[in-house]
Amino acid sequence: MQKIDKKTADAYFRTRTMLIVIYLAIGFCVSYGVVLFAEPLSSITFLNMPLHYYMGAQGAVLTFIFLLFANAIISDIVDKKFGLLDLDQEEDEDQAVNK
Repeated sequence: MQKIDKKTADAYFRTRTMLIVIYLAIGFCVSYGVVLFAEPLSSITFLNMPLHYYMGAQGAVLTFIFLLFANAIISDIVDKKFGLLDLDQEEDEDQAVNK
């Protein structure tokens, strides 16, 4: 495992914490925000269903699945930015182990 200096570690921690807060805010808006504003959202239709019904039935689950994939991709980008992930080195190690 690679050691990093405190300044870099603090910046990494702030970035990851900010991303987690953003994901939680999106999750809150999708799950509870739609319920709080169900009446005004009933006039909007999506796939021939009222928006609040769709979000309760399928939209929230699809949003959470999207957030999982987005988190994985963004985490790799952030790790690479801070020098915590070197994909070429990991691929070389995996190939050496598989031989």
